[in-house]
Amino acid sequence: MERNGRHADEQGHDALARVRREGRWWWVQARHTRRIWRWALLAAAVLFVALVLMRRPLANWFWDEPRIQQLLAQGDRALAAGRLSAPDGSGAREQYQAALALDGDRLPARQGLMRTGMAALRVGSAALERGDLDGAEQALVLARQLQVPQADSEALARGLRERRAQGAGLDAVVRQARRALDAGDLDGAAGSALPLVQRVLDLRPLDVQALEVREDALTDLLLRARLASDAGKLAQAAQLLASARAYDAGHADLPVTQEVLSRAIERRVEVASRTLRRGRLDAARDELQPALDAAGEEPAVLALRERLARAFLQESQRLSADYRFERALSRVEVAEVLLAPPREVASARARVERERSARQVAGRTQAGSASERRQLARLLEQLAEAEARGHLIAPPGASVYDALREAQAIAPQDRRVLSAARRLLPASQTCFEDALRQNRVEAAGACLQAWQALAPADAGVGTARNRLALRWVAVGSERLGGGDIGFAQRAALQARRLQPALPDLPAFEMRVAQAGGERP
Repeated sequence: MERNGRHADEQGHDALARVRREGRWWWVQARHTRRIWRWALLAAAVLFVALVLMRRPLANWFWDEPRIQQLLAQGDRALAAGRLSAPDGSGAREQYQAALALDGDRLPARQGLMRTGMAALRVGSAALERGDLDGAEQALVLARQLQVPQADSEALARGLRERRAQGAGLDAVVRQARRALDAGDLDGAAGSALPLVQRVLDLRPLDVQALEVREDALTDLLLRARLASDAGKLAQAAQLLASARAYDAGHADLPVTQEVLSRAIERRVEVASRTLRRGRLDAARDELQPALDAAGEEPAVLALRERLARAFLQESQRLSADYRFERALSRVEVAEVLLAPPREVASARARVERERSARQVAGRTQAGSASERRQLARLLEQLAEAEARGHLIAPPGASVYDALREAQAIAPQDRRVLSAARRLLPASQTCFEDALRQNRVEAAGACLQAWQALAPADAGVGTARNRLALRWVAVGSERLGGGDIGFAQRAALQARRLQPALPDLPAFEMRVAQAGGERP
């Protein structure tokens, strides 16, 4: 009995010990498991951050690397096949450049481009040997674009120039240029000395004889420019100086020639400025015009031109106040030719028209005295006779236009006068179109003057002025080709008066000035 009780106690102690041992194991296991999860979460977070930061390099590695290798392989195949460049992008150059665009540090791509450039030099040399000069030129351009060594590309370029020179008969061209130089024909035509010698130097830049001819020709050309400056022919001097600079911007005589021209322009500006201060506007304009033609953008010339334009606008205001409206409008036109601000020109013209309208309204609607009525009747009869004969503008003093202007001065609001003015406007427009169609530019100018006087606000007047200026230039060019320099000079003046901003005008004026300077 006692032994059984002891045995039972021992069994209870063993069970309790086992329970304690097993409970401690599970607690240790649970604690261990929580630590593992913390480390796992930390490792996952670190991996996530690394993927975010390295996503672009990894993407480039996964995606660009195979693409770059493919482009390099395609470039190698194209180079081996001799397909150096192709518009569709399949050439070796395009493939290597595409690979280089994906990875700017990829050495095989740079080496491929260099090999392509050297291959282009070889292709160019082969084309040169078989006489394909255009093919050699194309290969040379490709090699230079790929930045091959300059010594290699220059060797091909030199050979190409020599081959072109052999087929161009350049020695004969040099002799022709020398003959033109001896004859004094320096520039201005394809057979002149300077254009001829420039053809040689384009192909043989170091040709000693051609360089000597150019040096002599430019020396003579710049001497002519200095003489023209001293003679007051500033536009011609400026044109000669510009031509010389275009052929050789480093010629030794250029600075002294430019200085002579600048001093001549300064003198011209000083004379014109003194004339302007004395109130002689037309004379000042005539004195300034050569400086405007030669150097219109020079600060001193520009400043005087602006002063002169303002003076003409002010004079138009004074003339309008004295009821001299036609003269006032002519002053406004001169200011417009001198490039007065368009807004000021429009304002001055509108002011003259307002004052003229006010004067007409304030005047008598019809002739008051018996003598005025008789004079008006005579003028209306004269107008009808001239209109019946078709004498719209000419002869002076017996034309429809002249009779109408006198009638307007006597009775501007008379219904017969107004009716005649309405008839004359379309007639003046038709007169202008007919004269322009027949290239009678002077008659067209007279018709335009009548049109502008009858309807100064007509939008078609500006277009007509531009058309007439173009026709003056065209007819003047034709007459200049026939040797009529005087007419060409008058045409240049008329075109500038009508439309100073005409694009074709400067070139025409240069030709006229050059022809006038070479006239015996």
